[in-house]
Amino acid sequence: MTGFDLSPSAARRMLGAAGPSHDEDDDAAVERYAAIVWCHLIEPGDSVAGRLIRNLGAAAALRAVLSGGQTSAVDAAELERGRRRWMPRLSADAISDGLARAAKSGVTLVTRADPDWPRQVDDLEAHAPICLWVRGDRAALTRLWPSVAVVGARAATSYGDHVALELAAELAGSGIPIVSGGAYGIDGAAHRAALAVGGLTVALLAGGVDRAYPAGHTDLIDRIATTGAVVSEVPCGSAPTKWRFLQRNRLIAALTEATVVVEAGWRSGSLNTAGHAAALSRQLGAVPGPITSAASAGAHRLIREYGAHCVTSAGDIRELIGLGGDSSPPGDARPRTDDTTRVRDALSARVWRDAADAARRAGMPVDEVEAILGLLHLEGAVVRGPGGWRLGPANM
Repeated sequence: MTGFDLSPSAARRMLGAAGPSHDEDDDAAVERYAAIVWCHLIEPGDSVAGRLIRNLGAAAALRAVLSGGQTSAVDAAELERGRRRWMPRLSADAISDGLARAAKSGVTLVTRADPDWPRQVDDLEAHAPICLWVRGDRAALTRLWPSVAVVGARAATSYGDHVALELAAELAGSGIPIVSGGAYGIDGAAHRAALAVGGLTVALLAGGVDRAYPAGHTDLIDRIATTGAVVSEVPCGSAPTKWRFLQRNRLIAALTEATVVVEAGWRSGSLNTAGHAAALSRQLGAVPGPITSAASAGAHRLIREYGAHCVTSAGDIRELIGLGGDSSPPGDARPRTDDTTRVRDALSARVWRDAADAARRAGMPVDEVEAILGLLHLEGAVVRGPGGWRLGPANM
């Protein structure tokens, strides 16, 4: 038997700020610590570990592995192969380093024992995450049902970017959270649109949440963490790998009620997310593109071969998740085409005007004008500067 310490005192010492609250007992501390140990030992989606933990609990499962004995929870041969995968990674120093990184970055841990655990990921059964590391508002995880995954190509076309912006803005602005992977292209456009209208957006990363990936999206991911959440099932300090990207996609599909592929090539990774959504009986939609565009070949394939719903508007997506086709809930004043025109008319191509001045000129509430300005800025139709806003070069 290994000398790895799973005592309550060791668990509380290692957990520190990540530990249970004062009113939780020693068993809770050990269970939480065991979950952290497991996420250092396994790769995401390890079904052998998943079955062990579901049947025994994290602490008892870990003790069974450490003891070298057998358990009826999994086949003996599977358990032995699992030990050979897991035991080389068992390191108290690595776990301590991961927890220190989490504390330094303000990252918190969410396990199945916590009220913030998103229960829909348990639909993944043996492939469900052991725990989730969250930078930002952990309570956001409880507000993701319903929510929509907006995903697609990293090398998005201008058409794809535009559609992702429009769909995500309409959905997020009407109170439907947007989930995506924080990547370049469609993911980034969806996140930015949700932020621009003050909606909730959550990014699922393939590596640790203490460092942004891609690095070029550091500012975007920081902004997501400020108002929403950045989430991963691997501990802080973990590098994103191809396998972890593929497994991350199953979480995007499981967290959301519908996955919408905006733009995807024939072999795009977004099709992997779509596959997980279909396997989980989640709703699946795809946006059609030009028939001559290779960037839309995967989306067309989903519609033709896999029964994905053809999505041409936010209303289509709302119907997918059972909210009806109207993209505006009762009493909500979402930006309409005529409102956008009024805001454009209130701006000058040469003189900077702040949002309050533009609102006065347009005869609209300031908060509505600010939301529309955010969308216009994403489209490049307006420019923001120290003096406020003015029309972009295309309008001059």
